[in-house]
Amino acid sequence: MQTHRLGKSPIVVSKICMGTMTFGAQADEKMAHRILDMSLAAGINFFDTAENYPVPPKEAWAGTTEEIVGRWMKTKRRDELLIATKVCGPSHGWIKGAQRAGMTALDRHNIVSAVEASLRRLGTDYIDLYQTHWPDHGARYEDALRAMDDLVESGKVRIIGCSNETSWGLMKSLSVSEREGLARYETIQNNFSLRQEGVSLIPYSPLAGGVLSGKYMGGALPDGARFSNYLKLGGRQAVMAKRFVNEKSLLATERFGAIAQEAGMSLVTMATAWSMQHDFVASTIVGATHENQLAEIFAAADLILSDEVMKKINAVSKEILYPMG
Repeated sequence: MQTHRLGKSPIVVSKICMGTMTFGAQADEKMAHRILDMSLAAGINFFDTAENYPVPPKEAWAGTTEEIVGRWMKTKRRDELLIATKVCGPSHGWIKGAQRAGMTALDRHNIVSAVEASLRRLGTDYIDLYQTHWPDHGARYEDALRAMDDLVESGKVRIIGCSNETSWGLMKSLSVSEREGLARYETIQNNFSLRQEGVSLIPYSPLAGGVLSGKYMGGALPDGARFSNYLKLGGRQAVMAKRFVNEKSLLATERFGAIAQEAGMSLVTMATAWSMQHDFVASTIVGATHENQLAEIFAAADLILSDEVMKKINAVSKEILYPMG
C-alpha cells in the first residue's frame, strides 16, 4: 500500500482511506467491522468518520457510525490506526447537522462539545485528524481556528483540516492561521481537486457517489443505494442526487467503462487508481456497504495507470462536462 504525508504534518497515511458514512444505515455493525478488518489487513491505516454520520443525517442515529468505529477500535492497537472525524459546521445549504438540534455553528462551544462527544463515542483520548465538515463563510475564521488550536495544544487532536471548503475559504483560513500563529488546515476533503500552500487533498467519492460503479445505468435506482434514497427523500437531497445521476454523468460512465474494459480492469479499480495518481492527493476516501465491494477497490492500491489510459480518461472528462459540486 502506497503512503503519503498529510500536508506539512508528520502524519503519513495509506493512499486509500476507508470512509464510514454508511455504517449504521446501509451497513450494519457486523458488516462494518468486517469491512474495517479487511481494510486494515489490506494495508489501509486511515479511517474517516464524522459526528454527523451515518447519512442521510437523522437526529435519531447521529453518532452511530463513530460508536461502531469505536467498538472496532477496541479490538485493535490504537497506535496502528489513523482516525479522522469531523464537527458538523453550520446547518445551512443542502444538509442539516443532526447533532445538537441542528445548532452546529463553528464556534468554541460547538467545537468543544463535538470533540468531547466524538472522543467518547470512539473510545479514544485523541483524534489524528479533526475537520470542519462544512464551512461558515459569514463567520470569523479566528473563532473556529482558535478553538481547534487549543485542541491541538491539549493533545486531544493531532492535526486539523477542512471539508467541503472553497479555494477562497481555504486561503482565508491559512492566512488567519499564519497571522495569528494558530494551527493550520493540513488537509481539505472535497469532491474537487486542489493544490496549493502545501495542503493535501483527501478526496471523497472517487466513484461519484457510486455512479461510476455502473449501478445507475439505464435509469436503474437500486434499493438502498445512496442516490436512490436521496431521490425518494426529495427536496435538497434530490437536487444533490440529480447533480450526480444525470444524462451526462451516465454517458461518461459508459465511456469510462469502455476504457477500463480495454485496459483489463474494472471501472471501480480504474476510478480509484485515477484519483490516487495525482501528486496532490494524500489519500482517496472510498466507501463500502458490503465486503464484496472491497476487492475492486483494493486492486487499485499499487496500480499505476499508463499514460495512454490517463489520456483517454482526460479526453472523456474534457468532452463530457457536467457539474459535480
